Amino acid sequence: MRIARPILYSFRRCPYAMRARMALHAAKIDLEHREVLLRDKPAAMLSASPKGTVPVLVTHDGTVLEQSLDIMHWALNKNDPHGWLKPQTGRTDAVAGLIADNDGPFKTDLDRYKYADRHPDDAPDYHRDRGLGFLARLDSLLAENGQLFGAQISLADIAIFPFVRQFANTDLDWFDTLPLPALQHWLADHIGSELFETIMVRHTTWQPEN
Repeated sequence: MRIARPILYSFRRCPYAMRARMALHAAKIDLEHREVLLRDKPAAMLSASPKGTVPVLVTHDGTVLEQSLDIMHWALNKNDPHGWLKPQTGRTDAVAGLIADNDGPFKTDLDRYKYADRHPDDAPDYHRDRGLGFLARLDSLLAENGQLFGAQISLADIAIFPFVRQFANTDLDWFDTLPLPALQHWLADHIGSELFETIMVRHTTWQPEN
């Protein structure tokens, strides 16, 4: 069944949802935004995607995209005005590999550092320090290029930046003392961008009767 506009189920503070929203906004996709509470997920969202995590995009033809990277690629393959899918340096498989390292090992370390109380058997400092190894890789790329794959923003920057922001915000005073100047500058630029400010506008929680 076709619908008039794609429907996005999102949660404002989720980094996966952030990167999906940035790609959808950059691609100028007209959609219905449904802000949800993760502790009270609407039945319509669970019917579309029983896994119960955000973001979830229901496209015009009823196709359900349950992964943020799939949503980003779907949007940018329709319209990529800034060339995010065409990195200036490096191959697209290098971009995919860096994002995979972010979504895999770095995200694991981030969760165990940020949510140490949920992982009492883990040492948060150990995971914080392992996360720093990944951040140092990013800093080296940024010192050379300005963005992760050249002077222009690519898919990697948008896909990774929300997670670096989450890591930094865990202890911002400490993060600001780190010898990672290129990363800190890059992070501040993305946080202060018009794009990020636009996708972080607060939405009223969606209700079926709305």
